[in-house]
Amino acid sequence: MTDATAAQIAESVRTGSASATGAVERALARIAERDGEIGAFRRVRAAEAMAEAEQVAARTDLDRLPLAGVPVAIKDNVAVAGESLRDGSAGTSGQPAAADHPVVARLRAAGAVVVGLTNVPELCLWGTCDSSFGITRNPWSPGRTPGGSSGGSAAAVASGMVPVAHGNDGLGSIRIPAANCGLFGFRPGRDVVPAELGENAWFGMSENGPLTTTVADAALLLSVLAGRPELADPAPAPGLRIALAPGSPSPVIGVDPAWSGAAARAGEVLSGAGHTVTSARLPYPRNLAPLFERWTAGAAADARGLDRNLLAPRTRRHVAIGRVVERLRLVNPGQLVGLEARVREFFADHDVVLTPTLARFAPEAARWSEKSWLSNMAVNLRYAPFPALWNLLGWPAASVPAGVDPGTGLPVAVQLAALPGGESTLLALAAQLEALMPWQRVAPGYRD
Repeated sequence: MTDATAAQIAESVRTGSASATGAVERALARIAERDGEIGAFRRVRAAEAMAEAEQVAARTDLDRLPLAGVPVAIKDNVAVAGESLRDGSAGTSGQPAAADHPVVARLRAAGAVVVGLTNVPELCLWGTCDSSFGITRNPWSPGRTPGGSSGGSAAAVASGMVPVAHGNDGLGSIRIPAANCGLFGFRPGRDVVPAELGENAWFGMSENGPLTTTVADAALLLSVLAGRPELADPAPAPGLRIALAPGSPSPVIGVDPAWSGAAARAGEVLSGAGHTVTSARLPYPRNLAPLFERWTAGAAADARGLDRNLLAPRTRRHVAIGRVVERLRLVNPGQLVGLEARVREFFADHDVVLTPTLARFAPEAARWSEKSWLSNMAVNLRYAPFPALWNLLGWPAASVPAGVDPGTGLPVAVQLAALPGGESTLLALAAQLEALMPWQRVAPGYRD
């Protein structure tokens, strides 16, 4: 099948109208044809993937596998048995992993086939996507970054090389590239999917989740990652109270009208669909120190044991700051008690909050790893201030495509967020938006 969703591929393999080997062979052919200009993959597992597809085809439970024969890409910061885990860094080990990360094990158990490992910025710290392994480009505009840190995964899906990909999100690392690349990206709430990312998952801010071209595929993938089949078919959620909050989280960061306008249009569509949509101002954190401390100290923990001289300059600075944070023991759970209370109070009157996903379009695809720490900080904070709140809280959030900006020809997106346990509500609402505001599933020029 060409240009098929993961759900369609799995159904065709289960019923015998297509084969797992054929699905994987087509994905590998697309990667060979397209990745030279995109740079989505750090490692393509061509021979290994074909062998694994044959194993899937021979399984006695093939007709019951939710992801039968589906080619998937895995972000290169979780373990894939037999493959090195490089995390975007020359300082990491080239030795193969002994066992799969739990999310990889769950995907394989469900019948998915890992076709490759996708590129990330070093230690997954940034909202751009380059490293010592190369520059990853946005299929919608090769001169721009796909975003980060799940940029390789997003680029692989947006260019049609694979139907779905694994990502993870510590400060927007699924939602940022999803927004840049016209994809649906979902960050589940804390403890829904096994995290096990680095030493401490950035103190609980990071979660694994899917990047897909449809909401149905994301729900299917999430159901496997979470071990919760009911998430694959979320019930409609009529009559929600939706807070439209297009305002910037910071008085010093402006929001491009293309992005605030996307949120306004989505709000109008949802209001017309029977939801109660009211304008609101989110109680964003007044003190960003807890966020900064978790980000830097999490990096320091992940860099432990690595050769400092093999890290990029921006990473060395970030890690050095994090080591000071660690030494002073600045990170503690009590920092977030007041913030969580304020946001829970806000949700007493709302079921879902709707914001732009980003404040502006993605920066250029460049060697950001060779630029200063300050310049990297500036570009990251300026274009992606919206996602971080939900990482601090550990609550579910998604980025939903919301059309194409006529001035730039680039996709825009909106963010949906909810209270803990709101995964099904967000998936159902996103599916409704998808039906009312259909989006182009892959970047121009990449549709079969």
